Amino acid sequence: MEQLEFFEIPSPCIGVCQTDARGYCMGCLRSREERFNWLHFSDAQKYDVIRLCKQRKRRRQLALLKARHTEAMQARAAAMPTLNFDLDDEQED
Repeated sequence: MEQLEFFEIPSPCIGVCQTDARGYCMGCLRSREERFNWLHFSDAQKYDVIRLCKQRKRRRQLALLKARHTEAMQARAAAMPTLNFDLDDEQED
């Protein structure tokens, strides 16, 4: 038995309507097709789009986290001088 929907499924739009390099909205993370066809989608399609947007958001957050970690490691490596003990041993011989 299918449960009746009493409320319209709201658009995930947050009013930041700019696209990134891959064509996804930077605000809601919907594709161009998903944004333009939202009003024509069935409820099941809308739920699927929302699921995809959440998935894209998690991927974006993970990529940002990895980028920050890489930056921090590079800054740490640049701040710490490398010590070469092999040269000291060769000079003593």
